[in-house]
Amino acid sequence: MEDQSTNNRRRFIRNASIGTLAAISIPEIVSAALATAPIAKKVSIEKDDIILFQGDSITDAGRGNRNAVVANNTGALGNGYAFMAASQLLLKNPDKNLQIYNKGVSGNKVYQLADRWDADALAIKPTVLSIHIGVNDYWHTLNASNPYKGTIDNYIADYKKLLDRTKEALPNIKLIICEPFGVLDVKAVTKDWYPTFDLFKKAAKDIAAEYNAPFVPYQAAFDKAITPAPPSYWTGDGVHPSIAGAALMAETWLKAVKG
Repeated sequence: MEDQSTNNRRRFIRNASIGTLAAISIPEIVSAALATAPIAKKVSIEKDDIILFQGDSITDAGRGNRNAVVANNTGALGNGYAFMAASQLLLKNPDKNLQIYNKGVSGNKVYQLADRWDADALAIKPTVLSIHIGVNDYWHTLNASNPYKGTIDNYIADYKKLLDRTKEALPNIKLIICEPFGVLDVKAVTKDWYPTFDLFKKAAKDIAAEYNAPFVPYQAAFDKAITPAPPSYWTGDGVHPSIAGAALMAETWLKAVKG
């Protein structure tokens, strides 16, 4: 049997380790994530840039009147990572006259972005376009009553068509491609998602490389974040971020830009 001093020593080491983990900050988590999936290229934020966030409910994040086209508006930016990233860009660049929009729509898959692209993207004439899309392209295939029939091949083909259409209309646009992610063992996201969902993450990364765009490694960020706090701290269902999860996303996204 171990003596009391040995038990006390082990307890001290364990508690000290927990205290160290709890002290890890979001910037440190992001740095650790980027070390495993570095952003090879950054987008420069320049004077008079028009920045558009596009995607599904993770980007939408409860934004207000979807028909309004208004920049730098708290209601229109929602309450998620897009709002948090926009707030930092506006705070740090008051001299650049940045115009920032959020046109994410809950439930969207890539083909649904395409259906509304003229009004919700091209008409805004963004100079910087950030797209976070893909989780629904997989998740909705699991709907028991009405499963989406799309495949990874549809996701890739639809995504490339969308980007080609965008670059044809806006040749000088600066793209940012964000990784779809899932936090394992939180409600919706189970081991049954894998390895199929990994194909969607890889596809987004490959598309970013093909279009010479920064790739924002959200999965790596969330994978690192579950060290200091449990998965449920960062997301309520494995897909939609909590307040802390949205802040983590914003901090990771900001590493893709300069200025």
